[in-house]
Amino acid sequence: MTRSPWWRNAVVYEVYVRSFADADGDGDGDLRGITSRLGHLADLGVDALWLTPFYRSPLADGGYDVADYRDVDPRFGTLTDFDALIAAAHARGLRVIVDIVPNHTSDQHPWFQEALAAPPGSPARERYIFRSGPPDRPPTDWPSAFGGPAWRRLPDGDWYLHLYATEQPDLNWRNPEVRREFESILRFWLDRGVDGFRIDVAGGLFKDPEFADLGEMARHGAGSPIHSRPEVHEVYREWRRILDEYPGERMAIGEVWSEGPELARYLRSDELHQVFQFDLQFASWSAREFRDIVTAAVAAVVPAGAAPTWVLSSHDVVRHVTRYEQPPGMPGIGLARARAALLCVLALPGSAYLYQGEELGLPEVLDLPADARQDPIWKRSDGAVLGRDGCRVPLPWGGKKEPYGFSPDGGGAAPWLPMPEEWRSLTVEAQDHEPTSTLAFYRRALRLRRTLVDELPETLTWRDAPPTALVFQRGPLTCVVNFGDHPVRLPEGEVLLTSGPLYGELLPGASAAWLRTA
Repeated sequence: MTRSPWWRNAVVYEVYVRSFADADGDGDGDLRGITSRLGHLADLGVDALWLTPFYRSPLADGGYDVADYRDVDPRFGTLTDFDALIAAAHARGLRVIVDIVPNHTSDQHPWFQEALAAPPGSPARERYIFRSGPPDRPPTDWPSAFGGPAWRRLPDGDWYLHLYATEQPDLNWRNPEVRREFESILRFWLDRGVDGFRIDVAGGLFKDPEFADLGEMARHGAGSPIHSRPEVHEVYREWRRILDEYPGERMAIGEVWSEGPELARYLRSDELHQVFQFDLQFASWSAREFRDIVTAAVAAVVPAGAAPTWVLSSHDVVRHVTRYEQPPGMPGIGLARARAALLCVLALPGSAYLYQGEELGLPEVLDLPADARQDPIWKRSDGAVLGRDGCRVPLPWGGKKEPYGFSPDGGGAAPWLPMPEEWRSLTVEAQDHEPTSTLAFYRRALRLRRTLVDELPETLTWRDAPPTALVFQRGPLTCVVNFGDHPVRLPEGEVLLTSGPLYGELLPGASAAWLRTA
C-alpha cells in the first residue's frame, strides 16, 4: 500500500498570529507566544499549523499588506523567534505552513515607494499595475473587494490598481522581476524549514491585458478579467518545481475562488497540491446543501487525482457557531450544530482546516465597540459592514477576566481587540478537564480520526437517509448527521463517537455519530 503524503489527509490548524498568544505583554500575539502554546496543538491532535502573515507590515489589512517578505514584524518577534518556533513544532511532530501574499504588497513596500517617487512610465512602476486615464473615471469598472472602485488616482495623473485596500497595490505578474522575486522569497522560507505555503488570492495574480470592463467580459462570456487567468498556471508550475527540490513533502495550498473544471486545473500533478473548498463556510444548516457541496467538491478534484479540503471557519468569515444559530431563539443550538459539523467534515475524504478557537466553541463577537474595530472593510464601508474583527478576537487561555491568559498577567497592555466577559467559561483552562466540554470533544474526535484514517478509502458512498439527515460510508466508517429537529434511527453498527448524547438507538436533532459498520 502506497503511503499518502502527509498533507493529503491532514488536519491543519489556522493560527491567526496576532490573536493566538502574546508572550511579551504588548497586547498583540507573537511567535514566542505560539511556541509557548504548541503543547495545546499537540494535545488537540492536529498535524500542522498554518500561520497567517507575520512579516513586516503596517497592518492595514491584518498583515496581508506586506512591506518586507523576508523579515518578521517587530510586533510578532524576530527571525530567531521564527526559527525557534519551527524547531519546536517539528520536535512535536507538527508541520508549519506559512502564508504567502503574491497578489499585492503594502504601499509601504520599498518597491511601491520607489514607484511613487518615479514618473509615469518608469521601470519602477512596471512592477505594479499603473494606468493613465481621465481624473473623473477609473481605467476600468473593477471593484475593490473591500468596497468602492479598485483604482486610486495619484496627483501625477496615473491610477494604480488595488483589488483590496488602497494600501495594497496589485503587483504586475507580467513583469519577470516580480516572478523572480517571489521565487527567491519561497526559497528563503523553505531554507528556514517551512513545510508549505498557503497562497493568498492564488487565482488573482494576472489581470486581463486589455483591461476590459467586467460588464464587457460578461456580455461576451469571456470569463473574469481579474481571476483565474490562464497565465497563472505557469507560475505555479515553477513554484511546484521549487517545492519538489526540497525534501520532506513540501506543499502549497491555494486560495482559489473557482469551481469544477477550473479548480481542477490548479491541482494538476505539476501545480498546487491543494486548493481550499470554501462553500461549507457559507452553507446554511441543511442536509441537502451539505450533500450538494460535498458531492460537487469531490467531483471537482477527482479528475486531477487530488483530495478535497474542508473549512467551516477562518479569519475571513463569521464563526460557524454563530452562523448555525440561525434562526435565533434556540439557546445552544449553534454549538450543537458546530460539533455535529466537525464529525461530518472529519469523516470526509481529504484534509480539514480548523480555525483557532473553534475547539473551544467560540462564537463571533458581534458587539465590538466601533473605536476598537480595525478591519478595512469596516472603515471603507463607513461602518455599514461589520467586517472580520469579530472572528479575530484573541483566544482565552485561562483566568476569570481579560486578558484570560492571552497576555502575561499583571501590567501588560490590553489585547488589541477586547475580549467578552462571557468567555471566562470558554477558556482552555475551564474546559481542559471537563469531559463534556467542546475542547474534550475535539480531542476525542481528532484522536479517533487519526487511528481510522489509514484504513479509510478516498471515496465515499451515500446511504439512504431521511430528508433532514445525511448518511455516508467510507469503508468501515459510517457517519450520520441529523440536520433536523427530530431524532433519526442509527444504522446497525458499533457507535464510536457522537457529538452529543443518544436516545437509545436514536440520534437527536443537531447531532452526529460515527459508527463502525460492515
